[in-house]
Amino acid sequence: MTVPAPPDASVPDGAATTSDDDTRISPGLLKLAGVIMLGAIMVQLDSTMVNVAIDTLSKRFEVTVSTIQWVSTGYLLAMAIVIPLTGWASDRFGARAVWTFSLVAFLGGSVLCGVAWSAESLIAFRVLQGFGGGMILPLAQAILAAAAGPKRLGRMMSAIGVPAMLGPVLGPVLGGVLVDHLSWRWIFYVNVPICLAALALSWRLMPSGTSAESERKGLDKLGLLLLSPGCAALVYGLSKAGQHGSFTAPEVLIPLVGGVVLLAAFALHALRTTVEPIIDLRLLKSRNFSASSNVLFVFSMALFGAIFLLSLLYQQVHGDSAVKTGLLLAPQGVGLAVALLLAGPLTDKIGPRWIAVVGLLLAIAGTIPFCLAKGEINQWLLGGSLVVRGAGLGAVIVPCMAAAYAGVAQHAFNRASSALRIFQQLGGSFGVAVVAVVLQRQVTDTTDAAGGRPNLDQIAGAFGNTFWWTVALTVVAVIPALLLPRTLRDDAAEPAPQPAAMG
Repeated sequence: MTVPAPPDASVPDGAATTSDDDTRISPGLLKLAGVIMLGAIMVQLDSTMVNVAIDTLSKRFEVTVSTIQWVSTGYLLAMAIVIPLTGWASDRFGARAVWTFSLVAFLGGSVLCGVAWSAESLIAFRVLQGFGGGMILPLAQAILAAAAGPKRLGRMMSAIGVPAMLGPVLGPVLGGVLVDHLSWRWIFYVNVPICLAALALSWRLMPSGTSAESERKGLDKLGLLLLSPGCAALVYGLSKAGQHGSFTAPEVLIPLVGGVVLLAAFALHALRTTVEPIIDLRLLKSRNFSASSNVLFVFSMALFGAIFLLSLLYQQVHGDSAVKTGLLLAPQGVGLAVALLLAGPLTDKIGPRWIAVVGLLLAIAGTIPFCLAKGEINQWLLGGSLVVRGAGLGAVIVPCMAAAYAGVAQHAFNRASSALRIFQQLGGSFGVAVVAVVLQRQVTDTTDAAGGRPNLDQIAGAFGNTFWWTVALTVVAVIPALLLPRTLRDDAAEPAPQPAAMG
């Protein structure tokens, strides 16, 4: 059966006029999707634009790269801390209030970053940005899922897939243009008009208010104190692993072990507490939700690991600028756009399982040419491979997100969205750390074997060997993908796990 929307469900006036038995997308729902995409793509672009400017910022503030790297690390840690809080905050205060707060925090952080006078001030203001940005993405998913209804989930997840997938492709190009032709400050100022537009439109289109039951929900303080620092410690340890090229260094092991201990303690707490936990692990009892979570975690490892490798391959091996690298990666965005247009309707029509499996196979096929590439590359071959790879990426993310929300009751969407975002962020951090460590060892072994002077083919071979790891991770993701539901329309019959009893 279809679970009715609670009073605070984020359904715009126009969207509510389309019944669950009607598969059409109303004008109101389209407008809401547009506003959500506006806020979400701003966050995704900002992350990748800043990475392009790291070298420029290091020189401008006369600090080491390891110091200025905290501009990115602090942002990621702030996001990791705030994501677990998002579901509860949305339940307690309403989606529009939390969305507005998130945009205002991101806007304020962007303005302050633009006027930063030192590396320390820039890092501090990026943390503020991260607190806002960390809430925007899980909120976007939950709001659209609640507004869509079960028969329109695929198409609405296509909408949220646009910023999630296009951000890493377009960010380096836009960031490079702004840094080269204006100033590093404009990678932050460019957020201001987008934020203001998103604030104005969302205030008109999103309903306000919360249900009486939601207003009585207390915060799981112990769960938050365990989960948020646990996620932050893991993200920090993994970022250090990527920098050191090793998982055994003390500055890597200590936060990793600490993070694992905190997350294990949270798991015990969440399963035993008599109040509603900050993230309800009972959601994983739903086969649809657990299968989707597993696919998204492993797939995020392969996705962000490969993005990391592709950027390094073009910039460090072939000497391309950040702007040119972004343009060379643009074919991936073309394939992605086509897949997003097709994957949503197909997921609604024939179900998520085989769409996701085909997407994973396409991603594998599009990555293999990079495993075999030599020093002198065929741009046409690799460009075509990126189109195929992009199509695969779009065909995976949409059905997985749709299946995840189809597997839980609508009142649990907010916390389910926070959980999914945690899986994606930790998966991406693991993926980048793993390929960074593997790549460093491959390059070291290649350099030693070449007597300290490897040629271009040998360095390209080290990258190729590392790309095989991302292929292997994508193959692993096929296993949980086969457990996704055959059709979304049958999923409503699956009883969603109820949250823990309130004390």
